[in-house]
Amino acid sequence: MTPTTQATSAAGLGLSHLLSNSNVESAIGTLIDELRTAQQSLTGAQPASGEHVETMQNWLDRVASTKGKPALYPYVGSGLGNGPLVQLEDGSVKWDMINGIGVHMFGHSDPAMVETAVRAAMTDVVMQGNLQFNADSILFSELLLEQAGSDSRIEHCFLSNSGAVANESALKICMQKRGGVAPRIIAFADCFMGRTTTMAQIGDSAAGRVGIPLNTQVDYMPFYDPEHGVRSIEYAVYHLEQQIARYPGQHACFVMELVQGEGGFNIAPREFFVPLMEVCRQNNIPVWADEVQTFGRTEQMFYYQQLGLGDYIDIVTIGKMSQVCACLYTADMNPKPGLLSGTFVGSSVGLNVGRRALQRLRDGGYYGSDGKIAALQKAFRQHAKALVDKHPDWFGPVPHYSGTHRQASGLYGGVGGMMRLTPFSGEKGRILKTLHTMFERGVIAFYCGHGPFHIRFLPPVGVMQPQQFGEVFEIFEASLAAAAAE
Repeated sequence: MTPTTQATSAAGLGLSHLLSNSNVESAIGTLIDELRTAQQSLTGAQPASGEHVETMQNWLDRVASTKGKPALYPYVGSGLGNGPLVQLEDGSVKWDMINGIGVHMFGHSDPAMVETAVRAAMTDVVMQGNLQFNADSILFSELLLEQAGSDSRIEHCFLSNSGAVANESALKICMQKRGGVAPRIIAFADCFMGRTTTMAQIGDSAAGRVGIPLNTQVDYMPFYDPEHGVRSIEYAVYHLEQQIARYPGQHACFVMELVQGEGGFNIAPREFFVPLMEVCRQNNIPVWADEVQTFGRTEQMFYYQQLGLGDYIDIVTIGKMSQVCACLYTADMNPKPGLLSGTFVGSSVGLNVGRRALQRLRDGGYYGSDGKIAALQKAFRQHAKALVDKHPDWFGPVPHYSGTHRQASGLYGGVGGMMRLTPFSGEKGRILKTLHTMFERGVIAFYCGHGPFHIRFLPPVGVMQPQQFGEVFEIFEASLAAAAAE
Protein backbone atom coordinates (compact mmCIF):
# COMPACT_ATOMS: atom_id res chain seq x y z
CA MET A 1 0.00 0.00 0.00
CA THR A 2 1.44 3.37 -1.01
CA PRO A 3 1.59 6.35 1.39
CA THR A 4 -1.11 8.07 -0.70
CA THR A 5 -3.39 5.04 -0.42
CA GLN A 6 -2.73 4.83 3.30
CA ALA A 7 -3.68 8.49 3.75
CA THR A 8 -6.88 7.96 1.74
CA SER A 9 -7.87 4.82 3.61
CA ALA A 10 -7.53 6.67 6.90
CA ALA A 11 -10.06 9.33 5.86
CA GLY A 12 -12.41 8.30 8.63
CA LEU A 13 -9.89 9.01 11.37
CA GLY A 14 -9.16 12.12 13.40
CA LEU A 15 -9.15 15.49 11.69
CA SER A 16 -10.07 14.08 8.27
CA HIS A 17 -13.31 12.77 9.74
CA LEU A 18 -14.02 16.12 11.43
CA LEU A 19 -13.35 18.14 8.27
CA SER A 20 -15.83 16.01 6.31
CA ASN A 21 -18.60 17.04 8.71
CA SER A 22 -21.22 19.07 6.83
CA ASN A 23 -21.42 21.70 9.58
CA VAL A 24 -17.65 22.25 9.39
CA GLU A 25 -17.73 22.41 5.59
CA SER A 26 -20.53 24.97 5.72
CA ALA A 27 -18.72 27.09 8.32
CA ILE A 28 -15.51 27.13 6.30
CA GLY A 29 -17.46 28.02 3.16
CA THR A 30 -19.08 30.95 4.96
CA LEU A 31 -15.70 32.22 6.16
CA ILE A 32 -14.25 32.15 2.63
CA ASP A 33 -17.32 33.87 1.16
CA GLU A 34 -16.99 36.67 3.73
CA LEU A 35 -13.29 36.98 2.91
CA ARG A 36 -14.01 37.37 -0.80
CA THR A 37 -16.55 40.09 -0.02
CA ALA A 38 -14.07 41.98 2.18
CA GLN A 39 -11.44 41.83 -0.57
CA GLN A 40 -13.59 43.52 -3.18
CA SER A 41 -12.68 47.03 -2.03
CA LEU A 42 -8.95 46.40 -2.57
CA THR A 43 -8.49 47.04 -6.29
CA GLY A 44 -5.42 49.27 -6.43
CA ALA A 45 -3.08 51.48 -4.41
CA GLN A 46 -4.88 53.72 -1.92
CA PRO A 47 -3.55 56.44 0.42
CA ALA A 48 -3.71 56.24 4.18
CA SER A 49 -6.95 57.11 5.92
CA GLY A 50 -6.61 60.02 8.35
CA GLU A 51 -8.55 58.28 11.09
CA HIS A 52 -6.11 55.37 11.09
CA VAL A 53 -2.77 57.19 10.82
CA GLU A 54 -2.49 57.67 14.58
CA THR A 55 -3.17 53.97 15.14
CA MET A 56 -0.38 53.07 12.72
CA GLN A 57 2.05 55.42 14.46
CA ASN A 58 1.23 53.81 17.77
CA TRP A 59 2.08 50.41 16.36
CA LEU A 60 5.33 51.72 14.88
CA ASP A 61 6.32 53.23 18.22
CA ARG A 62 5.75 49.85 19.83
CA VAL A 63 7.89 48.17 17.17
CA ALA A 64 10.75 50.57 17.93
CA SER A 65 10.34 49.94 21.65
CA THR A 66 10.32 46.16 21.43
CA LYS A 67 13.10 45.81 18.84
CA GLY A 68 15.26 48.64 20.10
CA LYS A 69 15.27 50.33 16.67
CA PRO A 70 12.60 51.57 14.26
CA ALA A 71 11.20 49.47 11.42
CA LEU A 72 12.86 49.98 8.04
CA TYR A 73 9.48 50.70 6.47
CA PRO A 74 6.37 52.02 8.28
CA TYR A 75 4.72 48.66 7.58
CA VAL A 76 2.20 47.00 9.88
CA GLY A 77 -0.33 44.91 7.98
CA SER A 78 -4.03 45.04 8.81
CA GLY A 79 -4.43 41.32 8.13
CA LEU A 80 -6.32 41.78 4.86
CA GLY A 81 -5.15 41.80 1.27
CA ASN A 82 -6.16 40.88 -2.24
CA GLY A 83 -3.50 39.00 -4.19
CA PRO A 84 -0.63 41.43 -4.89
CA LEU A 85 -2.36 44.13 -2.82
CA VAL A 86 -2.04 44.49 0.95
CA GLN A 87 -3.87 46.80 3.34
CA LEU A 88 -1.89 48.36 6.20
CA GLU A 89 -3.04 49.51 9.63
CA ASP A 90 -3.22 53.13 8.42
CA GLY A 91 -5.82 52.12 5.83
CA SER A 92 -3.45 52.45 2.88
CA VAL A 93 -3.34 49.77 0.19
CA LYS A 94 -0.07 48.96 -1.54
CA TRP A 95 1.21 46.76 -4.33
CA ASP A 96 3.43 44.26 -2.54
CA MET A 97 6.39 43.55 -4.81
CA ILE A 98 8.65 42.06 -2.11
CA ASN A 99 6.24 39.77 -0.22
CA GLY A 100 8.21 39.17 2.95
CA ILE A 101 11.33 38.77 0.75
CA GLY A 102 9.71 36.11 -1.40
CA VAL A 103 7.58 34.27 1.16
CA HIS A 104 4.01 35.05 0.07
CA MET A 105 3.98 33.31 -3.33
CA PHE A 106 0.21 33.68 -3.59
CA GLY A 107 0.06 37.16 -2.14
CA HIS A 108 -2.30 38.26 0.60
CA SER A 109 -5.55 36.62 1.70
CA ASP A 110 -5.67 34.20 -1.23
CA PRO A 111 -8.97 32.37 -0.60
CA ALA A 112 -7.62 28.91 -1.50
CA MET A 113 -4.64 29.37 0.80
CA VAL A 114 -6.79 30.75 3.61
CA GLU A 115 -9.13 27.76 3.29
CA THR A 116 -6.16 25.39 3.49
CA ALA A 117 -4.85 27.27 6.53
CA VAL A 118 -8.23 27.16 8.31
CA ARG A 119 -8.48 23.41 7.82
CA ALA A 120 -4.90 22.89 8.99
CA ALA A 121 -5.45 25.10 12.03
CA MET A 122 -8.00 22.61 13.32
CA THR A 123 -5.38 19.91 13.79
CA ASP A 124 -4.26 18.80 17.25
CA VAL A 125 -0.97 20.75 17.36
CA VAL A 126 0.24 24.14 16.22
CA MET A 127 3.84 23.04 15.62
CA GLN A 128 5.12 19.70 14.36
CA GLY A 129 8.60 18.38 15.05
CA ASN A 130 11.20 15.81 14.16
CA LEU A 131 10.24 13.49 17.01
CA GLN A 132 6.47 13.71 16.67
CA PHE A 133 4.69 14.69 13.48
CA ASN A 134 1.48 14.05 11.60
CA ALA A 135 1.09 12.79 8.04
CA ASP A 136 1.37 16.44 6.85
CA SER A 137 5.15 16.31 7.29
CA ILE A 138 5.48 13.10 5.27
CA LEU A 139 3.26 14.29 2.43
CA PHE A 140 5.17 17.59 2.21
CA SER A 141 8.53 15.79 2.04
CA GLU A 142 7.26 13.31 -0.56
CA LEU A 143 6.06 16.12 -2.83
CA LEU A 144 9.41 17.88 -2.59
CA LEU A 145 11.32 14.69 -3.35
CA GLU A 146 9.02 13.80 -6.24
CA GLN A 147 9.82 17.13 -7.87
CA ALA A 148 13.52 17.28 -6.94
CA GLY A 149 14.26 13.68 -7.89
CA SER A 150 12.66 13.77 -11.32
CA ASP A 151 16.00 14.65 -12.92
CA SER A 152 18.57 14.34 -10.14
CA ARG A 153 19.89 11.79 -7.62
CA ILE A 154 18.10 13.48 -4.70
CA GLU A 155 16.32 10.90 -2.50
CA HIS A 156 15.99 12.22 1.05
CA CYS A 157 14.62 15.29 2.83
CA PHE A 158 15.10 16.92 6.24
CA LEU A 159 12.57 19.64 7.11
CA SER A 160 13.28 22.69 9.26
CA ASN A 161 11.65 25.97 10.16
CA SER A 162 14.13 28.41 8.57
CA GLY A 163 16.35 28.69 5.52
CA ALA A 164 19.40 29.30 7.68
CA VAL A 165 18.79 26.06 9.60
CA ALA A 166 18.33 24.21 6.30
CA ASN A 167 21.72 25.58 5.27
CA GLU A 168 23.30 24.65 8.60
CA SER A 169 21.96 21.12 8.08
CA ALA A 170 23.49 20.96 4.60
CA LEU A 171 26.85 22.12 5.90
CA LYS A 172 26.85 19.50 8.65
CA ILE A 173 26.04 16.77 6.13
CA CYS A 174 28.89 17.89 3.88
CA MET A 175 31.39 18.07 6.71
CA GLN A 176 30.42 14.62 7.99
CA LYS A 177 30.65 13.20 4.49
CA ARG A 178 34.21 14.51 4.24
CA GLY A 179 35.12 12.75 7.47
CA GLY A 180 35.30 15.82 9.69
CA VAL A 181 38.75 16.75 8.36
CA ALA A 182 37.67 19.27 5.70
CA PRO A 183 36.98 22.57 7.47
CA ARG A 184 37.01 24.89 4.44
CA ILE A 185 33.99 26.06 2.43
CA ILE A 186 33.99 27.24 -1.18
CA ALA A 187 31.40 29.88 -2.07
CA PHE A 188 30.86 32.62 -4.62
CA ALA A 189 31.72 36.23 -3.92
CA ASP A 190 28.63 38.28 -2.98
CA CYS A 191 26.75 35.20 -1.76
CA PHE A 192 24.20 35.24 1.06
CA MET A 193 23.62 32.22 3.27
CA GLY A 194 21.50 33.31 6.24
CA ARG A 195 22.02 34.92 9.63
CA THR A 196 23.21 32.20 11.99
CA THR A 197 26.77 32.67 13.25
CA THR A 198 28.24 30.24 10.71
CA MET A 199 26.07 31.26 7.77
CA ALA A 200 26.84 34.94 8.38
CA GLN A 201 30.54 34.10 8.08
CA ILE A 202 30.09 32.22 4.80
CA GLY A 203 27.86 34.93 3.35
CA ASP A 204 29.93 37.61 1.65
CA SER A 205 28.40 40.62 3.37
CA ALA A 206 30.71 42.60 5.64
CA ALA A 207 27.83 44.25 7.53
CA GLY A 208 26.32 40.85 8.29
CA ARG A 209 29.34 39.65 10.27
CA VAL A 210 30.44 42.75 12.15
CA GLY A 211 31.45 41.69 15.67
CA ILE A 212 31.22 37.96 14.92
CA PRO A 213 34.39 35.93 15.57
CA LEU A 214 35.58 34.59 12.22
CA ASN A 215 36.22 30.88 12.76
CA THR A 216 34.82 29.51 9.49
CA GLN A 217 37.33 29.25 6.66
CA VAL A 218 35.84 30.36 3.34
CA ASP A 219 37.42 30.54 -0.12
CA TYR A 220 35.46 32.85 -2.42
CA MET A 221 35.20 32.20 -6.15
CA PRO A 222 34.36 34.91 -8.70
CA PHE A 223 30.82 34.73 -10.03
CA TYR A 224 30.04 34.92 -13.72
CA ASP A 225 30.92 38.21 -15.43
CA PRO A 226 28.77 38.76 -18.54
CA GLU A 227 31.27 41.28 -19.84
CA HIS A 228 33.92 38.62 -20.25
CA GLY A 229 31.85 35.54 -21.08
CA VAL A 230 34.11 32.53 -21.74
CA ARG A 231 37.09 34.25 -20.14
CA SER A 232 35.03 34.65 -16.97
CA ILE A 233 34.40 30.89 -16.93
CA GLU A 234 38.05 30.08 -17.49
CA TYR A 235 39.08 32.45 -14.73
CA ALA A 236 36.62 30.93 -12.24
CA VAL A 237 37.84 27.39 -13.00
CA TYR A 238 41.47 28.48 -12.68
CA HIS A 239 40.72 30.14 -9.34
CA LEU A 240 38.93 27.03 -8.06
CA GLU A 241 41.77 24.73 -9.07
CA GLN A 242 44.25 27.03 -7.34
CA GLN A 243 42.32 26.92 -4.07
CA ILE A 244 42.01 23.12 -4.19
CA ALA A 245 45.73 22.80 -4.86
CA ARG A 246 46.50 25.20 -2.00
CA TYR A 247 44.30 23.28 0.48
CA PRO A 248 44.19 19.66 -0.78
CA GLY A 249 41.46 17.55 0.79
CA GLN A 250 40.31 20.40 3.06
CA HIS A 251 37.11 21.55 1.34
CA ALA A 252 33.83 20.23 2.71
CA CYS A 253 31.73 21.54 -0.18
CA PHE A 254 31.17 24.17 -2.84
CA VAL A 255 27.92 25.98 -2.01
CA MET A 256 26.45 27.68 -5.07
CA GLU A 257 23.63 30.16 -5.34
CA LEU A 258 22.70 29.47 -8.95
CA VAL A 259 21.05 32.89 -8.91
CA GLN A 260 22.59 35.28 -6.44
CA GLY A 261 19.74 36.72 -4.39
CA GLU A 262 20.95 39.34 -1.93
CA GLY A 263 24.07 39.73 -4.06
CA GLY A 264 22.12 41.41 -6.85
CA PHE A 265 19.99 38.85 -8.73
CA ASN A 266 23.09 37.92 -10.71
CA ILE A 267 22.63 35.04 -13.13
CA ALA A 268 24.98 32.79 -15.07
CA PRO A 269 24.57 30.31 -17.93
CA ARG A 270 24.81 26.55 -17.54
CA GLU A 271 28.23 26.70 -19.22
CA PHE A 272 29.57 28.58 -16.21
CA PHE A 273 28.55 26.00 -13.61
CA VAL A 274 29.32 22.73 -15.39
CA PRO A 275 33.15 23.00 -15.43
CA LEU A 276 33.18 24.12 -11.80
CA MET A 277 31.00 21.18 -10.83
CA GLU A 278 33.22 18.84 -12.85
CA VAL A 279 36.27 20.03 -10.92
CA CYS A 280 34.40 19.40 -7.67
CA ARG A 281 33.45 15.92 -8.79
CA GLN A 282 37.05 15.12 -9.73
CA ASN A 283 38.14 16.18 -6.23
CA ASN A 284 35.28 14.54 -4.27
CA ILE A 285 33.93 17.92 -3.16
CA PRO A 286 30.13 17.84 -2.68
CA VAL A 287 28.11 20.33 -4.73
CA TRP A 288 25.42 22.10 -2.71
CA ALA A 289 22.84 24.31 -4.46
CA ASP A 290 21.38 26.99 -2.19
CA GLU A 291 17.91 27.65 -3.66
CA VAL A 292 16.31 29.18 -0.59
CA GLN A 293 15.34 32.29 -2.57
CA THR A 294 15.13 30.87 -6.11
CA PHE A 295 13.00 27.84 -5.21
CA GLY A 296 9.63 27.77 -6.93
CA ARG A 297 9.93 31.09 -8.75
CA THR A 298 11.90 30.24 -11.91
CA GLU A 299 10.77 28.40 -15.07
CA GLN A 300 11.15 25.09 -13.23
CA MET A 301 10.42 24.43 -9.57
CA PHE A 302 14.17 24.06 -8.92
CA TYR A 303 16.52 26.30 -10.86
CA TYR A 304 19.08 23.51 -11.21
CA GLN A 305 16.40 21.77 -13.28
CA GLN A 306 16.06 24.76 -15.59
CA LEU A 307 19.84 24.72 -16.10
CA GLY A 308 19.99 20.94 -16.54
CA LEU A 309 22.39 20.45 -13.63
CA GLY A 310 20.56 17.72 -11.72
CA ASP A 311 23.25 15.10 -12.29
CA TYR A 312 25.81 17.24 -10.44
CA ILE A 313 23.74 18.18 -7.36
CA ASP A 314 24.52 16.40 -4.07
CA ILE A 315 22.49 18.68 -1.80
CA VAL A 316 19.90 21.40 -2.32
CA THR A 317 18.33 23.70 0.26
CA ILE A 318 14.99 25.45 -0.19
CA GLY A 319 12.74 27.80 1.73
CA LYS A 320 10.79 31.06 1.72
CA MET A 321 7.79 30.42 -0.55
CA SER A 322 7.56 26.80 0.64
CA GLN A 323 6.59 28.06 4.15
CA VAL A 324 8.54 25.15 5.64
CA CYS A 325 12.23 24.91 4.71
CA ALA A 326 14.16 21.82 3.72
CA CYS A 327 17.54 20.26 3.05
CA LEU A 328 17.37 17.60 0.33
CA TYR A 329 20.22 15.22 -0.45
CA THR A 330 21.29 12.11 -2.31
CA ALA A 331 21.46 8.64 -0.77
CA ASP A 332 25.25 8.89 -0.82
CA MET A 333 25.07 12.01 1.38
CA ASN A 334 22.59 10.52 3.86
CA PRO A 335 24.01 11.46 7.31
CA LYS A 336 24.50 9.15 10.27
CA PRO A 337 21.79 9.08 12.97
CA GLY A 338 22.00 11.97 15.41
CA LEU A 339 23.47 14.61 13.10
CA LEU A 340 20.19 16.24 12.12
CA SER A 341 17.31 16.91 14.46
CA GLY A 342 15.40 19.80 15.99
CA THR A 343 12.31 20.51 18.03
CA PHE A 344 10.38 22.14 15.19
CA VAL A 345 9.80 21.09 11.60
CA GLY A 346 7.27 23.86 11.14
CA SER A 347 3.67 24.73 11.87
CA SER A 348 0.79 22.55 10.81
CA VAL A 349 -0.55 25.49 8.82
CA GLY A 350 2.83 26.03 7.16
CA LEU A 351 3.13 22.39 6.13
CA ASN A 352 -0.32 22.35 4.55
CA VAL A 353 -0.22 25.79 2.95
CA GLY A 354 3.29 25.13 1.62
CA ARG A 355 2.23 21.81 0.11
CA ARG A 356 -0.85 23.42 -1.44
CA ALA A 357 1.32 26.17 -2.95
CA LEU A 358 3.63 23.60 -4.52
CA GLN A 359 0.69 21.66 -5.94
CA ARG A 360 -0.82 24.79 -7.47
CA LEU A 361 2.48 25.82 -9.02
CA ARG A 362 3.11 22.30 -10.33
CA ASP A 363 -0.36 21.86 -11.83
CA GLY A 364 -1.39 25.40 -12.73
CA GLY A 365 0.64 26.18 -15.84
CA TYR A 366 3.27 28.23 -14.04
CA TYR A 367 6.39 26.45 -15.30
CA GLY A 368 8.09 26.13 -18.66
CA SER A 369 9.27 28.71 -21.18
CA ASP A 370 5.66 29.63 -21.96
CA GLY A 371 4.38 29.40 -18.38
CA LYS A 372 2.92 32.10 -16.15
CA ILE A 373 6.22 32.81 -14.37
CA ALA A 374 8.08 33.32 -17.66
CA ALA A 375 5.26 35.63 -18.78
CA LEU A 376 5.73 37.78 -15.68
CA GLN A 377 9.48 38.12 -16.29
CA LYS A 378 8.74 39.07 -19.91
CA ALA A 379 6.22 41.72 -18.83
CA PHE A 380 8.64 43.12 -16.27
CA ARG A 381 11.41 43.42 -18.88
CA GLN A 382 9.07 45.14 -21.33
CA HIS A 383 8.11 47.75 -18.74
CA ALA A 384 11.72 48.12 -17.58
CA LYS A 385 13.01 48.63 -21.12
CA ALA A 386 10.32 51.22 -21.81
CA LEU A 387 11.27 53.08 -18.64
CA VAL A 388 14.99 53.02 -19.48
CA ASP A 389 14.32 54.19 -23.05
CA LYS A 390 12.06 57.01 -21.83
CA HIS A 391 14.44 58.29 -19.13
CA PRO A 392 18.03 57.48 -20.17
CA ASP A 393 19.30 60.20 -17.85
CA TRP A 394 18.16 58.14 -14.85
CA PHE A 395 20.08 55.09 -16.00
CA GLY A 396 23.79 55.80 -16.22
CA PRO A 397 26.64 53.30 -16.53
CA VAL A 398 26.47 50.54 -13.93
CA PRO A 399 29.73 49.37 -12.32
CA HIS A 400 30.10 45.64 -12.87
CA TYR A 401 33.12 43.71 -11.64
CA SER A 402 35.91 44.97 -13.89
CA GLY A 403 34.20 47.79 -15.75
CA THR A 404 30.96 49.62 -16.49
CA HIS A 405 28.27 49.05 -19.05
CA ARG A 406 24.78 50.08 -20.11
CA GLN A 407 23.66 46.81 -21.68
CA ALA A 408 20.23 45.51 -20.76
CA SER A 409 21.82 42.85 -18.56
CA GLY A 410 23.24 45.59 -16.40
CA LEU A 411 20.24 47.91 -16.20
CA TYR A 412 17.49 45.38 -15.64
CA GLY A 413 17.25 41.63 -15.40
CA GLY A 414 16.85 38.63 -13.17
CA VAL A 415 15.08 35.36 -13.89
CA GLY A 416 11.50 34.19 -13.43
CA GLY A 417 9.91 35.88 -10.45
CA MET A 418 13.22 37.46 -9.41
CA MET A 419 13.42 40.92 -10.99
CA ARG A 420 15.70 43.91 -10.65
CA LEU A 421 16.32 47.31 -12.22
CA THR A 422 19.29 49.60 -11.61
CA PRO A 423 18.68 53.37 -11.75
CA PHE A 424 21.19 56.07 -10.79
CA SER A 425 24.19 53.81 -11.55
CA GLY A 426 23.30 51.76 -8.49
CA GLU A 427 24.07 54.56 -5.99
CA LYS A 428 22.70 53.40 -2.63
CA GLY A 429 21.42 56.72 -1.31
CA ARG A 430 19.20 57.42 -4.32
CA ILE A 431 18.08 53.80 -4.50
CA LEU A 432 16.87 54.00 -0.88
CA LYS A 433 15.21 57.37 -1.54
CA THR A 434 13.37 55.83 -4.49
CA LEU A 435 12.24 52.85 -2.41
CA HIS A 436 10.85 55.01 0.39
CA THR A 437 9.04 57.23 -2.09
CA MET A 438 7.60 54.15 -3.81
CA PHE A 439 6.37 52.93 -0.45
CA GLU A 440 4.66 56.23 0.29
CA ARG A 441 2.97 56.20 -3.12
CA GLY A 442 1.81 52.60 -3.02
CA VAL A 443 4.48 50.07 -4.07
CA ILE A 444 6.56 47.98 -1.66
CA ALA A 445 9.89 46.89 -3.10
CA PHE A 446 13.38 46.38 -1.68
CA TYR A 447 17.01 46.48 -2.74
CA CYS A 448 19.68 43.91 -3.43
CA GLY A 449 23.37 43.99 -4.32
CA HIS A 450 26.42 45.23 -2.45
CA GLY A 451 27.41 47.97 -4.85
CA PRO A 452 25.98 48.56 -7.31
CA PHE A 453 22.63 48.42 -5.55
CA HIS A 454 19.44 47.51 -7.37
CA ILE A 455 15.69 47.89 -6.99
CA ARG A 456 14.41 44.38 -6.26
CA PHE A 457 10.99 42.92 -7.06
CA LEU A 458 9.78 39.54 -5.76
CA PRO A 459 6.14 39.72 -6.85
CA PRO A 460 3.65 37.02 -5.79
CA VAL A 461 3.94 34.98 -8.98
CA GLY A 462 1.02 32.75 -8.00
CA VAL A 463 -1.47 35.60 -8.37
CA MET A 464 0.30 38.50 -10.10
CA GLN A 465 -0.99 39.27 -13.59
CA PRO A 466 1.29 40.78 -16.29
CA GLN A 467 -1.03 43.75 -16.84
CA GLN A 468 -0.80 44.71 -13.16
CA PHE A 469 2.75 45.90 -13.76
CA GLY A 470 1.13 48.92 -15.45
CA GLU A 471 0.10 50.67 -12.23
CA VAL A 472 3.22 49.42 -10.44
CA PHE A 473 5.49 51.04 -13.02
CA GLU A 474 3.46 54.28 -13.05
CA ILE A 475 4.21 54.64 -9.33
CA PHE A 476 7.79 53.48 -9.89
CA GLU A 477 8.36 56.12 -12.59
CA ALA A 478 6.92 58.93 -10.45
CA SER A 479 9.10 57.87 -7.54
CA LEU A 480 12.23 57.82 -9.71
CA ALA A 481 11.37 61.31 -10.92
CA ALA A 482 11.13 62.53 -7.34
CA ALA A 483 14.50 60.99 -6.46
CA ALA A 484 16.11 62.36 -9.62
CA ALA A 485 14.88 65.88 -8.82
CA GLU A 486 16.72 66.01 -5.50
